Amino acid sequence: MAEVKLTVNGKAATADVDPNMPLLNLLMEDLGLNGPKFGCGLSQCGACTVLLDGEPIRSCVTPCSDAAGKKVTTIEGLGTTKTPHRLQQLFIEEQAVQCGYCISGILLYGKTYIDKNPRASREDIIQSLTGLICRCHTHSRMVKALERYAQEVGK
Repeated sequence: MAEVKLTVNGKAATADVDPNMPLLNLLMEDLGLNGPKFGCGLSQCGACTVLLDGEPIRSCVTPCSDAAGKKVTTIEGLGTTKTPHRLQQLFIEEQAVQCGYCISGILLYGKTYIDKNPRASREDIIQSLTGLICRCHTHSRMVKALERYAQEVGK
């Protein structure tokens, strides 16, 4: 066991854990967060996505020791139900979430990509979501919400 200190959604956090334990487990079990989900455990679906120092990672395969001293942002860290992040609001407006299981990956990969490429085309946005699995058939609505976000960011 080792003490891992990190910042999660803007707040300091410390956990005494096996440093090789997946970051996802620390977030869910030790910190009680439920945004990132366990999907495949193999870094293939993206349900466990979080931002580590602003970059999307798959927390199911990232040892929590890799997050020591760094900033972790989960989907809960983007906004709240009362004051959602603009992209979260666009997903609500477009009714782009059905079950919500994949939403951490879609939102965090999409947001990061568009923030770096504010003039992203529809095809660019779709390409940025490669490797994220959504089975609820709202993919076209998700892309529409991301396109709207890109239009706003790109102004």
